[in-house]
Amino acid sequence: MPTIEHLNSPAFAALGLPFSEIVRVGDTLYLSGQMGTLPGTVTLAPGGLEAQARQALENIRAALSAHGFGLEQVVKCTVMLADMNDWAVFNAVYTSFFAPPYPARSAFAAHGLALGARLEIEAIAVASR
Repeated sequence: MPTIEHLNSPAFAALGLPFSEIVRVGDTLYLSGQMGTLPGTVTLAPGGLEAQARQALENIRAALSAHGFGLEQVVKCTVMLADMNDWAVFNAVYTSFFAPPYPARSAFAAHGLALGARLEIEAIAVASR
């Protein structure tokens, strides 16, 4: 049975949220969903979907980096959008963080995201590549 490890950076732990930042099972990293919250807070980045998307992806980068990993190790993203009409705007931001070949991805509309967010992004990464 693979070892299960809960990875929480000090900045994440200080928020006191009831979930882990990353759970590592073997070489697979499961990141908790990230919204466009400003670092160290539960306050959404001002500026709507584009600003929140950029911040959410920065938050994913920061969570990975805090544990010695990077965006190049992401293999799958799941994107929850408050409005599917924001899909094209999200894609423009997303492609500024990832390069081809892109991670696998799913996107769907989700009503009532926490904090009134415009999106939430989950990611799965591998610890070695």
